Amino acid sequence: KTDKKGTEVTFLADPEIFEETYYDYDVLLTRLREQAFLNKGINIVFSDLRGEEIRRKELKYDGGIMSFVEYKNKGKTPIHEEVIYIECQRGDTYAEIAMQYTDAYSENIISFANNINTTEGGTHETGFKTALTKVFNEYGKKYGFLKDADTKLTGEDCREGLVAVISVKLTEAQFEGQTKGKLGNTEMTKLVSNTVYNKLS
Repeated sequence: KTDKKGTEVTFLADPEIFEETYYDYDVLLTRLREQAFLNKGINIVFSDLRGEEIRRKELKYDGGIMSFVEYKNKGKTPIHEEVIYIECQRGDTYAEIAMQYTDAYSENIISFANNINTTEGGTHETGFKTALTKVFNEYGKKYGFLKDADTKLTGEDCREGLVAVISVKLTEAQFEGQTKGKLGNTEMTKLVSNTVYNKLS
């Protein structure tokens, strides 16, 4: 007997619908790890009982998306020690960004809307990139790094070596395409852009 309550959901792929009903351990682990990062403090225990040897992984990250950035930067050399963290809430809309520069040449921006990986980006990513470029250029002009009036840093310049995670949560999410790969809510551009601009400046 217990006073605890909860919901258990059991899912089994129907072989009449799916051509392949094999569950890929690494794909599931990656997805569950993302959920643990995106929902700070949640504890997910992932167990694979299929083989003779049980595989079990406990996923809990109290640092949330800051821990996600640190995880993505393993093996890289960060340019600044602390991960930059920015968040804001307006009504029932929430946005958080974690970012850190490394000595790498490539950029790695990962974005989510309501915990869904928006692999094609969208309005939240656009707002982030616009604000970041604006902050860099204004700083460069103010402190004399960009002396010529026509000299401007491009977006690519500002994102070189950057690892960033953008996560937004909103009630009426509008996605483009069937795979929900791109966020279309126009208000997210302004919310993310203003927040990043003000707090990063």
